[in-house]
This record gives sequence, C-alpha cells and structure tokens, in this order.
Amino acid sequence: MSLVLPWPPAILNPNVRAHWARKADATKQYRLHCFVLAQQAKLVKPKGRAVLSLTFCPPDKRRRDDDNMLAAFKAGRDGIAQALGIDDYKLSLMIEVGEPVKGGQVKVSIREYVA
Repeated sequence: MSLVLPWPPAILNPNVRAHWARKADATKQYRLHCFVLAQQAKLVKPKGRAVLSLTFCPPDKRRRDDDNMLAAFKAGRDGIAQALGIDDYKLSLMIEVGEPVKGGQVKVSIREYVA
C-alpha cells in the first residue's frame, strides 16, 4: 500500500517560531488533508503492527535534517493512523531523503510488520 502526500507546511518545522494558534491550525489542517488522502487511497488496516516507510522529497536542494522532517510530518502520520483506524504507536518507521521535487512531497509505503 502506498500513497504520495504533500510536503508539510513550513510552520510545522520544529525550528519555526510561530504563534501557537497558527501552528495548531496548520497542524489540524495538514492532519485532515493527510487523513482524507489516506482514506481515498483505500488503505487496508494492518492486522497488528505496521512499517511506515517515508521518503521525504524536499521542495528544493537545501539540506534538511531528517529528524526535523519527521517532526514536521507528525500530523501527517497521525492522519494516516486515523485513516487506518489504528493508534500510531503501532507504526514502526523507516525514513529516507529522496531527490527534490517541485513543491515537495512525502512518499508513504505501508506494510505489515514481520518480526
């Protein structure tokens, strides 16, 4: 199962100092957007734990920390978990940084966790 989600809004980056209300609004909207896209992709609920593979394709060639990209994507991860009908603690993560794409995107792949 896979889908492509939009790049998280810049205000969700942990290094951005913005008013809490603006950040909360952006978080809510991004989570909802990712939730809707995940529902439209008709993702199948995993039976147990799942591996969430994320490939961050930034909007430009500037260097970015993978931990900041992951933190900015937290609302997206929550939206995916909500669409799957599971708690996000059941999602193990694999992350990588891909080549830049105009506008940026996050490629998401989900598979059952096999120990």
